[in-house]
Amino acid sequence: MKDVRRALAEIALIRGQVARATRFRGYGPATLAGTGLLAGIAALTQATLINDPAQSPGAYLKLWVGTAALSLALISAETVSRTRRNHATLALPMLRSAGEEFLPTIVAGLLLTVVIARDSANAVWMLPGLWQVIFSLGIFSSCRLLPRPMFAAGLWYLTSGLVLLAHGAGEYALSPWAMGIPFGVGQILVAAILRFCDWETNEIS
Repeated sequence: MKDVRRALAEIALIRGQVARATRFRGYGPATLAGTGLLAGIAALTQATLINDPAQSPGAYLKLWVGTAALSLALISAETVSRTRRNHATLALPMLRSAGEEFLPTIVAGLLLTVVIARDSANAVWMLPGLWQVIFSLGIFSSCRLLPRPMFAAGLWYLTSGLVLLAHGAGEYALSPWAMGIPFGVGQILVAAILRFCDWETNEIS
């Protein structure tokens, strides 16, 4: 029995190593592009319904956290389906590997939002920039699983986040386009990279 357990553990280890060396094909370009459109819709909704987000940070956060949650749910559902279809017996270790790369980003962004919203209301204007910087780190950490040009998407989010942190205060604080444009363009860029890059290059089957 010990030999069987040891053999199963070794197989699981090998499968995990193969998963970490295999290009991840679980993200769907169409859904990712759709989340970019959701960001645009959310920006338009904010511009229409939230006249002064600096005075209504609760409404602002509900809108954008809700948009992020919906986007995450759509991406997650398709990712699970596509991973099962494209990676077959490696689906579970591939999902685990992808989650290990991006999940810390999601958790860090959520905790940062809670802390700032609860204890530093005067710093809420920084959240769009911080969200984008944190999101860029998730993309950078996932680059080894994705096409090499994905680095450009990480650079886009990092640059937009830093620009917002440098110039996003004052009259431009919590502008709807501070989220709508970076995430709209960024997600469509991610989708385009996934759609047009050659998935078969250097891929381990």
